[in-house]
Amino acid sequence: MHELILGGARSGKSRMAERLALESGLPVTYIATCQPRDAEMAARVAHHRARRPADWALVEEPLALAQVLQQHASPERCLLVDCLTLWLSNLLLDTDTTRWAHERQRLFDSLQQLPGRLIMVSNETGLGVVPMGELSRRFVDEAGWLHQELAAHCERVVVCIAGLPQTLKGESV
Repeated sequence: MHELILGGARSGKSRMAERLALESGLPVTYIATCQPRDAEMAARVAHHRARRPADWALVEEPLALAQVLQQHASPERCLLVDCLTLWLSNLLLDTDTTRWAHERQRLFDSLQQLPGRLIMVSNETGLGVVPMGELSRRFVDEAGWLHQELAAHCERVVVCIAGLPQTLKGESV
């Protein structure tokens, strides 16, 4: 099963995804896309690390997500990606301006063949005002298009608000 968990900042989406991964009963590989570039982000990463079970495998990959998914997916494993919007940010800020389109396509091309359980976490950014800056507008647009295409692919899509999951597609959590 492939799942997409959406929500705003501090909505409970990561905690819910971690619970689903734990409840799967499968060995879990946590795929972290964050690049902690300041003390505040490093503290967020430390908080996430402390919350995860010690027996979960960890892969840190800020750019080549499809490659990592292909390397680690198996019928007897749960992959948890946290988070897609950090991955998007990393790619939009990459010096290679074509890399986002390439990596995005690689992700969509690989999803159909990935065995096992896949839980993807992402920030829902389309509920606010249209940002003023060009890069911010591109980020919101690209995140929205990414989420739409992933939602079409996934068997379950959930939005988390105030720690409460609301199932948009598939079986309720």
